[in-house]
Amino acid sequence: MTERAYDLTSRPRYEDDPNLILRYTHAARLTHWAVAVAYVLLFFSGLALFHPYFYWLSFLYGGGAFMRALHPFLGVSLAILFFAYAARIWRDNLFLPNDTLWLRRVIDVMNKRAEIPVEGKYNAGQKLMFWSMVLCILCLLGSGLVMWRPYFAPSFAASARRVAAVVHASIAFVMFVGIGVHVYAAYWTKGAIRAMTRGYVTRAWARFHHPGWYHEAAERTPRPGKGEVA
Repeated sequence: MTERAYDLTSRPRYEDDPNLILRYTHAARLTHWAVAVAYVLLFFSGLALFHPYFYWLSFLYGGGAFMRALHPFLGVSLAILFFAYAARIWRDNLFLPNDTLWLRRVIDVMNKRAEIPVEGKYNAGQKLMFWSMVLCILCLLGSGLVMWRPYFAPSFAASARRVAAVVHASIAFVMFVGIGVHVYAAYWTKGAIRAMTRGYVTRAWARFHHPGWYHEAAERTPRPGKGEVA
């Protein structure tokens, strides 16, 4: 009796499955998760700096002094990572004629009472999220630079720094709400999180959620055989 060898090279790969379509490349997924990690680190350190009640979170960073020094550098890192990613996908986030109708009926769409065909790779909600993050990160970066001691803050008047602090906290809250909606929407849309972890979606998923993008992507992806699965 011969022992059956286990050949790792014989295991099926996602890119070999004709029922799957590549939605996010390795680079896109790595950048997305790097932005997510940077945001979480920024959120907790910012919360600790915002109010003494949350200062205990500073232990995650090795103490308050190091956290204060690290926070602005994390902010710059987030901005660099996000805008490097945004530079590659901004065209896919331009609004199309059907997006206005999608936004007007977003509640019906979420409750599956209406089906508004999505013309591009992203729906109107995702596009709105993208452009709001562009604006939020620009505002956070600008206001953060005004408050950044000891490098930039001395160049600004005390009144400017106070205004910057209010803007920074307000925009941070808006961004927190936006990220929360983004996470909820990703969880609510079955298959969206897997797409960002594995890169691929089924043809059925793409055809249902993003039919316009599906027809474009299908031309670049091998046709499925019989027995297509969702």
